[in-house]
Order: sequence, then structure tokens, then C-alpha cells
Amino acid sequence: MTDQDGREGRQFTDEELQDLVASTDSGARDPSNRNIALLISGLALVWSLFQLWIAQPQLWFAQYLPAMNSTQTRPLHLFFAIVLAFLAYPALKRSPRHYIPITDWILIAIGGFCTFYVFWFSDVLALTARSGLPTQTQVIIGAVGIVVLLEASRRALGPALTIVGAIFLAYAYFGQGWLVPDLIEHEGLSFTALINAQWLDTGGVFGIPLGVSTAFVFLFVLFGSLLDKAGAGNYFIQLAFAGLGHLRGGPAKAAVVGSAMTGLISGSSIANVVTTGTFTIPLMKRVGFTAEQAGSVEVASSVNGQIMPPVMGAAAFLMVEFIGISYIEVIKHAFIPAVISYIALVYIVHLEALKKDMPALGEAKSFLGMIIKAFIGFAVAGVGFTALIYGVGALRDTLPDLTGPIMMVVLLAVYLWLVAIASRKPDLEMDDPNSKEIKLPQVKDMYSTGLHYILPIVVLIWFLMVERQSPARSAFFATALMIGIILTQRPLKALFRGEGGQIAAEFKNGFNDLIDGLIAGARNMIGIGVATAAAGIIVATVTRTPIGTELAGLVEQLSFGILFLMLVLVGLFSLILGMGLPTTANYIVVSSLMASVVVSLGAQEGLIVPLIAAHLFVFYFGIMADVTPPVGLASFAAAAVSGGDPIKTGFTAFFYSLRTVALPFLFIYNPTLILYGVDLGTWAGMGQAVFVFVVATFAMLLFAAATQGYFLARSRIYESAALLLVAFTLFVPNVWLNMVQDPFIEVPPAQFEEALGAAPEGERIRLQIAGPDFNTGETAETTLVIFAEGGDTATRMSNTGLLLIPDGDAMRLDEPMFGTEAAEALVDFDFYADDPVQLSAVQMARDRLPEQVFYLPALLLLLIVILLQRRRQTKPAF
Repeated sequence: MTDQDGREGRQFTDEELQDLVASTDSGARDPSNRNIALLISGLALVWSLFQLWIAQPQLWFAQYLPAMNSTQTRPLHLFFAIVLAFLAYPALKRSPRHYIPITDWILIAIGGFCTFYVFWFSDVLALTARSGLPTQTQVIIGAVGIVVLLEASRRALGPALTIVGAIFLAYAYFGQGWLVPDLIEHEGLSFTALINAQWLDTGGVFGIPLGVSTAFVFLFVLFGSLLDKAGAGNYFIQLAFAGLGHLRGGPAKAAVVGSAMTGLISGSSIANVVTTGTFTIPLMKRVGFTAEQAGSVEVASSVNGQIMPPVMGAAAFLMVEFIGISYIEVIKHAFIPAVISYIALVYIVHLEALKKDMPALGEAKSFLGMIIKAFIGFAVAGVGFTALIYGVGALRDTLPDLTGPIMMVVLLAVYLWLVAIASRKPDLEMDDPNSKEIKLPQVKDMYSTGLHYILPIVVLIWFLMVERQSPARSAFFATALMIGIILTQRPLKALFRGEGGQIAAEFKNGFNDLIDGLIAGARNMIGIGVATAAAGIIVATVTRTPIGTELAGLVEQLSFGILFLMLVLVGLFSLILGMGLPTTANYIVVSSLMASVVVSLGAQEGLIVPLIAAHLFVFYFGIMADVTPPVGLASFAAAAVSGGDPIKTGFTAFFYSLRTVALPFLFIYNPTLILYGVDLGTWAGMGQAVFVFVVATFAMLLFAAATQGYFLARSRIYESAALLLVAFTLFVPNVWLNMVQDPFIEVPPAQFEEALGAAPEGERIRLQIAGPDFNTGETAETTLVIFAEGGDTATRMSNTGLLLIPDGDAMRLDEPMFGTEAAEALVDFDFYADDPVQLSAVQMARDRLPEQVFYLPALLLLLIVILLQRRRQTKPAF
């Protein structure tokens, strides 16, 4: 197929592709009336400025405006989201796009009033509705507001979240009936109580999800939008092609790396696919990839942008609130899985190129050489960043009062220097991937043209990881620097190029870029703002009805109490929900229902599953929903660019993404993969992290080779099975060690206190607790981990929060001390039933072989596979 521009295989023109992105991310309406277009843009601009102000209110005009708390900022955030949703998103596909119907104006007025009411009367609501005494007027406003919100959600996100939200509302209100299973029946909430909980209180629509969108997510989306508007997106793509385009299958490798870097900019899988895909997909097809393969590589790499630190998808910020850990901890835990996932995808592309004997674009270069150069580059950057940390620390010790001003002056000087270097080369322009002759850029010629784009990212990482500031404050400083760069880079380049007469015009162009970036950032937030608000309905229903605990019990029954089967069910649940829900809403729903159950079921099996691992598990399967057919939107967007079949593209992309499916299972059973329990503040911890990263990367490459059926040559079935076994052993060697040696020594429960007192400081002790379940009365079991912390035995016992009552050879438990971790872990036990809660077993760590000993037989098996394949190898492996 050839379109009017002569582009083979394309189903959509560039304009239609941008419309596809707009209709999904920022709204498809394009009003012909200039005043209406200005209204939409003006509201989006004001929204961005409002978010910047509440992120850092200590500005010069702060004295003229009152400070606002979360009960006021969240309604205003939703006010902008709902009003812009009805302005930017038509009701139906056949609805007019060039003007706004009267019905939409009515919905805008109603939705705006209902949200603004919560802001304006926040003090009144605190004394009435939030104290359990809502007025009839408040209930009516709340009911109307919920209906309008669900309609805004349907427009911006499709019908799935609206339907799910409506079902949860109906369940919360009715509680029972022929459609409600006996397992989750309840008395039902009154209409007043339902509306109060969902709209008027601070735990429903205006709860944690919307709070995260208000405080964190908007600033990161805005930061990405400004970075892209400044030209960083094009720079990252061209840099990836300059570094990798000359290799076998180079365009595909560049697509993976380029998408990883643009994942810093775009939180949208679809926008990432279209932005990078219009350039990468035609080039992939030119070197031998089919349309479906080219689209699938772009999908697999674009979707993973949401798991790539330091700027991850919105769900990562929700983890901060749901789990109660800092964002820097989320980054720490997500780093290794994200990086090795991208490395594996580059290797998968390399294997496809070897299988098809694809040529390189231009003069071929060594893949292994490029890997070595990349490693050296990362090492140099790491050393430089470490030196910067120590240098600033020394400056702070010497001149504590002048450290801030000196750092700002140094940052300004570095920026001016980098812009001066960039001005020596012409500005980058995106090449035409369909031209007859492809001339790939050279790293030496173009790397200096955009080094100043790295500065805001360094500032973001600095404040997040070194200064340990909040994500909102860190994003504010990075965004403030980005605003300065957009305004000044054009006039500075004109100045350095000796084009003094162009400075005023270039400053005006930079100002226009800033306005466009602020507007684009706000429009990209419409769907997220509406989604987090609508998902709050589900969170409130889960917390106020028995559906959370009882549905979890149903899943536990279906899995027969086996953790692995339950993880499979949770993964399938996420994939099915994700067919209609965006990643953020999907994560909210599934994590609210299932994350704690994964932890508790693991404890029943004696496996300690960190809560962060359970949440990351849900997160990973949530993003996979953008890939999997029949609804994977990213796959459809890629097929629109490539001209391939969207269903085949989705299945191929899922096959390429098997590593993303496998990783969550692996870090559930081996939490060290997410650096859980690894102290990065010590050299020993850093060394352990590096070791884990190297081994995990090697294992993931073998997993990729096994699933692709190609290593040094085409693999036979038994060779692929052997590679899978080697990869599994490298990932989770503790599984084999547990089969050979019992990991624990059993101590009689009656001797628990004595064992606790004699244990080394910081030693982990596992307690198996059995007793009647508070809800069912049936005997339940769980595993509790405590630490031997404190001086004498009495202090250590007090630190555990446990209250023990000796009963012959047995040891009974009274209700743990309130506010302790033990009280939270044992909340489901009935300590006042006739049957007592008992300490059934005490387990202490046994001295045994290091689990790494199983690497030896694994590596021996790998050597055998290598020797077998070397006989059939016809081309270099790298």
C-alpha cells in the first residue's frame, strides 16, 4: 500500500497519527472558533501555572494569595480536569469536533460547579459532611458530581472505567441481591452515606489517587512536556541512532534505546510509539523486519518506558502513598528490573537480526564494541556524579551559607558553556526515514548539540537521590530549570552564532515554545486527572465494604492456597482489566484488592513477600495491558504506523515482552532482584547491588535467547530448555538450595524468649502463628518476621510488640500491643475466641551453603549448550 506521500505500508498520514495520539491523550476536539480554542488553551495554561504555584508557593506573589491545603488543591485540580475533558473530548466518535454542542456546555457548567463547590466550601464540609452530618444540598451536589465525573471518564478514557466505577457504586449501595455473590454480601450503604463517602469526604473521589495526581504526577508530566518541546525528544532519538544505527538490526536497537530515553519525557505508551515509531519503524522495515515485527519492537520498548526510573508512570507515585515509602525507595526497587528488561530487548532485537542475517545501515560496527563503550560511558558518568556529591559535601562543610548560591552560579556557567558548544553545530532536524539514501548521524557530530538537555534530568536526580527532597519539590526545581532553558536557549544560540539581530525574535520563539509546552503538559494530564478521581470511587468502596477481604478470599480459594497460582490469577486479572482501563486506574484497582493478599498468602506458605514486590507485580502486569490483544492500544498505534496487522503486532509484542511477564514472578520469589534488604549506603551493599545487577543481566539475556530460539545458532528444543533452566537458576538459586538444605532450625515455642535473647543483633526470626480467623472463625496460619533488636531479652520482647502467655509446652498469644508491626500483621486473628491464637513454630536461620554454589552446575550446563551450538554457528554472536 502506498499513500499520497509515497510512503509504503502506512495506513495513516502524519496528521492522522497525531490525531490518534490527541484523541487518546489530550482530546480530539479542534474548534474552528478562535475564542473557544483560546479558552481551551487558556484553561490548560492556567492549570499548569496553578500546579507550579502550589508545588512551590514561596514565590514573590505568595503574600497576596492564601496558602491552600490538600482539601482545596485536589478539588481545583479536578475542576480543571473535568472542564477540560468536556471541552477537549467529544461525546462520541460521530460527535462534532469543530464546535462544542450546548449539551457539553451544560456539562461543563455542572461539573465545574460541583468540583468548585468542594473547594470553596471546604471549611463548611469539614464541619458537616466530613463530620458525618451532610446536608441535603451537599448530597445532591455530590450525586450529580459523581455522574458527571463518570461521563468525563468515559470520554477521556473509554467506557471501561465508567462501567467498573458504576458497578462498584451499585454494589456499595445495594450490598446484596441476586447479582451479588453471597461471599461479598453486605447490608448496603444509605444513599447519603454513599455520596458522603464518595464525593464529600476526603477518602473517595478526592482521596489518595487524586492527591497523588495533584501533588506529584502533574509536575512530572509537565516536565516531560517541556523537555520534549525544547527538542530533547528528537535529540535522544538521533543520539540512539548515531550510537546503534550502524549495527545489525541497528534501527530496532536504536528504537529500544531511544524509547527508553524518551520514556523520561512521555508517560504515554501511545505517544511514545507514534513519536519514535514514525522514524524507527520504516527504517526497521528497510533492514528486514516485517511490519508486525517492526511495530512490536516499538511497542515493547515504548510501553516499558513507564517502569524506567527516575521518571516512572503515575502508578509509581501512587506506590509512595499506598505503601508508605519514599519515591527514592521506589526507584531503588524498580531500577534493576527496568534496566535489564531494556538490555534484554536490545538483545532480542540483535537475535532477530542474526536469525534473518540483516544488514547494517551504512558501515557495520561491532555490537560488543558498542556495549563496551556504553559501559565505559556509564562508569565515567557514575564517577563524575560521585565526585560531584563529595565536592558539594566538602563545599557545604566549608561554606554552608554560600553553598546554594555557588551551586546556582556553577549550574548557570555549565549551562552557558554547553549552549555555546551546541551553537557551533546546526540545530538537529528529524531525517526522513523514507528517503532513498539514509545517512545516519555520527555520535561525534551530534552528541554536543543537546548536552544542555541533560542538566534538568541531573537536577531532578540530584534533588531526589542526594538531597532526598520530595518528588514534587524535585520536579519543581527541574521544571523551573527547564523553563529557563526553553526561554533562553534560542537567543543564546543566536548570540553565540553572531546573529545579534535575531535575539529578540528567538526569545519570542522560546516564549511561544514555553506556552505550548505548558498547554501540552496540562492537556496530557486531563485523562490522568479524571482517571485518578474515578478510581477513587473503587478505593472508597473497597475500604467501606467487605469486597476487598472477601474477594481476596475467593481468589485464594481458586488458587487452592498456592501462591504461584494466585500470582497467575492476579496477572490475568490485571491483563483483563487493562483491556479497558489505563495503567494508573488498573494499578489502583488491582493493588487495592490483591496486593496485601499476595503478601499474606506468601506468609501462609512461609515466604516473606515484601509489599513493594506485590505492588510492582501488579504494576508490571498493568502496563502489559497496553500490549496484549485484542485491545492493546499501543499495538494498534504501532500497526497504524507500520501498516501491519494490529492483532499480529500485539501477539508479537507480547512474545517480545515475555521478559516483562517473567520478571515479576522472579522478584516475588527472590526479592534481592529489586534490592530489597540491600543497603546502598555501604560499600558492601553497593558491591552486592552490582553483583545482583550483573548476574540478573546475564540471566535475562539467556532467558531472551531461550524464548527466541536462538543463541549462537538456532536452538533445538532441549537447548532452549537448558538455557531456561540456567536462567532460572541464576535468578532464584535459593529455590534449589531450599530443596537441598532446610533454611531454618526449629526452636520449641516455649523456648522463644530464650532464643530471642541469645540471637545476634539484627538476626531475623520467623514465627508461625495459628489461630481462629476474625471473619470466618476457621483456623488460619501466617508467618511473622521479627528482628532481634535491643539489649537484653526483656527489651527485645518489648520491641516485638508480642504478648506471650505460656501454656505448658505451648505458647499462647494475647492481642499484640497497639501500633506495632505485629498488631498490623495479626489484625485478622480473633484473640477473644474460645480457641486461642498460638505460636506454633519458631524458626531461626541455619548456617548452610551459599546459594551461589548452584551457579556452578548452571554454568556447566551453559558451557555444554555453547559447545553444542558452536558446531552449527555460522555468524558471529555479537
